[in-house]
Amino acid sequence: MSLARDIDILRRVPLLAKFTEDQLRLLAFSAETMQVSKGGTVFNEGERADGGIVLTIGKVQLETGMGRESRPHGTYGPGTLFGENALMAEGKRPARAVALEDCELIRIRRALFSRMLQEFPKTAQRLYLDKASEFTAAATALARVGRRLDEVEVLNERHKQDVESKRR
Repeated sequence: MSLARDIDILRRVPLLAKFTEDQLRLLAFSAETMQVSKGGTVFNEGERADGGIVLTIGKVQLETGMGRESRPHGTYGPGTLFGENALMAEGKRPARAVALEDCELIRIRRALFSRMLQEFPKTAQRLYLDKASEFTAAATALARVGRRLDEVEVLNERHKQDVESKRR
């Protein structure tokens, strides 16, 4: 793998886009390289997520369930970060990732990412502010959905009452 290519791929990851060239170089140099053959599993649904994985070459499909119950959830190419939240917090993989082609990936362990943020507090602060903004936007959107569901519930109750009154 080329360090310059890995830095270029990492720069395309939205979470890492504001990192400096030196920070990306450090991350690319310190992270682990993985290779997964076509048909191989990158990670399994429900397994412990110890960090993020960036696809550098190939295509990966996310899927949930097993065998006949398996359902695809999208196909992803180079520059995709799997496990963004796992870079910052303990969690489980919500899906299985299967290589559709021979793939090369960069595994960024949570401990490495955490050390990097400790060494670059301004980057950590920017990341924190970006994540806080995303959280606020998600909370606002969910509040709108909640209000709509409340409206649906009120309409449903009215409909039930109308049906009952017509039966009498």
